[in-house]
Amino acid sequence: VEFLYCDLASMKSIRQFVQQFRAKNCPLHVLVNNAGVMLVPERKTEDGFEEHFGLNYLGHFLLTNLLLDTLKQSGTHSHNARIITVSSATHYVGKLHLNDLQNRCSYSPHGAYAQSKLALVLFTYRLQYLLTANGSHVTANVVDPGVVNTELYKHVFWVVKVVKWMTAWLFFKTPEEGASTTIYAAVSPEMEGAGGCYLYNEERTKSADVAYDEELQRRLWTESCKMVGISDEPSRVP
Repeated sequence: VEFLYCDLASMKSIRQFVQQFRAKNCPLHVLVNNAGVMLVPERKTEDGFEEHFGLNYLGHFLLTNLLLDTLKQSGTHSHNARIITVSSATHYVGKLHLNDLQNRCSYSPHGAYAQSKLALVLFTYRLQYLLTANGSHVTANVVDPGVVNTELYKHVFWVVKVVKWMTAWLFFKTPEEGASTTIYAAVSPEMEGAGGCYLYNEERTKSADVAYDEELQRRLWTESCKMVGISDEPSRVP
């Protein structure tokens, strides 16, 4: 195990991390996009992005795109490289505001969090489409880990914290249990060559209907490229 520092809330840090990783000339067989914040008060990343959207979504969008070449070089016909992105069941109630992705008009922690998680599902589906169209030996899937007992809930109301403390043993998954579907997506032979899936409890299931909107996927991808300052060339595949 080797540690390399990467702050997903900083575009500069992400680019530095990718530079350091590439310098090692290592293959990359599995990328897990797991970082996130939830229900934080209204604040911005160092790049000026609303924190949920900037860290939960744009950070992973940029990281994945900058590592795509390495992933493509590492995957083979019999052993695809795999991208696993961790979303949440809250994406089912999320709404994507393409004209106000930063929630500047009316900020809601719940709405901002749900939007970032919906964006991750849309991103995964568009990414898989592009990978398939380009004949790449890379798959992209999205995971719902369930309700997991972690520090992610530190910004919820105190009443919710009390309820969580009292009922976590009954209703919440342990971190180990919460990681099981991500691990399944990363290493299971059953997922070899399978992409564009939404996984929950190690099973393929249906995501929100809006996530399958291909035009919305394309528009979000194009806008995301502009926001993080990368080329939109791959999205010009029909």
